[in-house]
Amino acid sequence: QVQLVESGGGLVQVGGSLRLSCAASGPIYSTITMAWFRQAPGKEREFVAAFRRSADIAYNHYADSLKGRFTISRDNAKNAVYLQMNSLKPEDTAVYYCAYDPAYLTEGTYDRPDKYDYWGQGTQVTVSS
Repeated sequence: QVQLVESGGGLVQVGGSLRLSCAASGPIYSTITMAWFRQAPGKEREFVAAFRRSADIAYNHYADSLKGRFTISRDNAKNAVYLQMNSLKPEDTAVYYCAYDPAYLTEGTYDRPDKYDYWGQGTQVTVSS
């Protein structure tokens, strides 16, 4: 059973930065997809970024609206994924969730929350103006 624990959320002013961390424990294999989603009050869960790995290839993906401000990175040795968020805006306020699936999710699926088997508990990010 895989467990995901997010950390790093908090209150930040407009234009500030935060770095979220997601630590995965349990059976993590070489072929995986890990992602960040977010959910604001009254809204559906929204794709933020994903990291896909299969053997010796790996790719990062971003929601179009967040490219240039958000960066996903990983530490394979620690089974951890990070989300660096810069130039934060009030509309970035949400609960941010880490997700994991033990598969190399294909184009058109890695941005769908229903495709992930495991989720963290979420970490709150609040951007104040």
